[in-house]
Amino acid sequence: QVQLVESGGGLVQAGGSLRLSCAVSGRSFSSRAVGWFRQAPGKEREVVAAMSWNGDNTYYAASVKGRFTISRDNVGNKVYLQMISLKPEDTAIYFCTARDTPRIGVQDSEYDYWGQGTQVTVSS
Repeated sequence: QVQLVESGGGLVQAGGSLRLSCAVSGRSFSSRAVGWFRQAPGKEREVVAAMSWNGDNTYYAASVKGRFTISRDNVGNKVYLQMISLKPEDTAIYFCTARDTPRIGVQDSEYDYWGQGTQVTVSS
């Protein structure tokens, strides 16, 4: 069983920064691809960033490229999302996710395990 717990969300002004963390428990974390998704009110869940098992491959949504950075710690079993230059349109619930394969995925259907989400609110 793989469990994910996000932290680090909150309220921030436009232009500010936040760092989301995700603690992952369970087997074989270092062999799993991971990702961050978000869901804004009234909208579908969308991929924000994803990373392969060893960090060699990453993916960023066009809307966050250059502002968000995904990283992972395979010793501490953690995933991070550093967010800078935040905009009101970044307001959403952010979910950490992992899949049973090492290769990157960009669709939510490709992921097997999900955290409960953490709220990020960016005020204008």
